[in-house]
Amino acid sequence: MRLLVVEDEPGIAQALERGFSADGFAVDVVGDGAEGLELARINPYAAIVLDIMLPGLNGYRVCKALRDEGNTVPILMLTAKDGDYDEMEGLDTGADDYVTKPFNYQVLLSRVRALIRRSASTGDHGDVSTLGDLSLDAHARRIHRGETEVELSPKAFAVLEYLMHQQGLVISKEQILDNVWDQGFDGDPNIVEVYISRIRAAIDTPFDRQSLETVRGVGYRLVDDRR
Repeated sequence: MRLLVVEDEPGIAQALERGFSADGFAVDVVGDGAEGLELARINPYAAIVLDIMLPGLNGYRVCKALRDEGNTVPILMLTAKDGDYDEMEGLDTGADDYVTKPFNYQVLLSRVRALIRRSASTGDHGDVSTLGDLSLDAHARRIHRGETEVELSPKAFAVLEYLMHQQGLVISKEQILDNVWDQGFDGDPNIVEVYISRIRAAIDTPFDRQSLETVRGVGYRLVDDRR
């Protein structure tokens, strides 16, 4: 899924981009509050990691503007401040969580995933999404069809994870690109078809299943196809 990181310290921004990308997220990174606000308005992010002390428009104002507009994207505020008043102010503007620097990346990742889970209406429990006998553990980065473990590349894993969160719904190629690839992607949109084929070859073909359907002219749908 797609994350927005709004952080003006290059070292931290680059570290977060590398970490989140390695964990299967598409990541957009900006260092300015106004630019972050604009991206948050136009892109379907799963969550936003938002620094408070930003040039131009600070994190409090970015968060408040989004909430005033009715945008409910999960927001985790990231700051060097650590006073109770700062945390209270951040949460009062509509942030969902608050982490102070320096931080442990794995802890931050867990808290971002928790925000995404809480915002989703998938009925998942913990980090594990299930559909029939297909299960995907986002934290352990493992997929099983019944008792058999399935191997996928990080990007294919991310596509499947997004579809698992939208199970039963018809998802267009454009929606997959918007949620799984970052804003810098300028390649062939048909790359989605390549990953769909790879996912089918991993989760369906060896098990004589047809859970990943193509809805002609519209997109793709992941359904329970237990037999």
